[in-house]
Amino acid sequence: MKYAPGYIGGAKVICFTSIDSRHRHTGNCRQIVGGALQGAAAGLAICKYEGKDGYYLFGCNAQWDSVTETWHQTLEEAKEQAEFEYEGVSETWAHHA
Repeated sequence: MKYAPGYIGGAKVICFTSIDSRHRHTGNCRQIVGGALQGAAAGLAICKYEGKDGYYLFGCNAQWDSVTETWHQTLEEAKEQAEFEYEGVSETWAHHA
């Protein structure tokens, strides 16, 4: 999977990781979009909208388009949710310069 862009859906990417063999999709969270249960994401990104409170954890497809999202008050809470959903991501976050 290619390097994440600087922005996803207008939100600045703070950190990101591809989902691969280093991770385990736990199934702890069921996300439904348009009535369809979503499977594992190709990548995760934690993003922040300028001038807005909180952070968004985006579950993305292979092109880094957001498919699912959850809102979190802090960056740490977003990272905890990501680890709850995808075991191993705590060790693989990358950051934009």
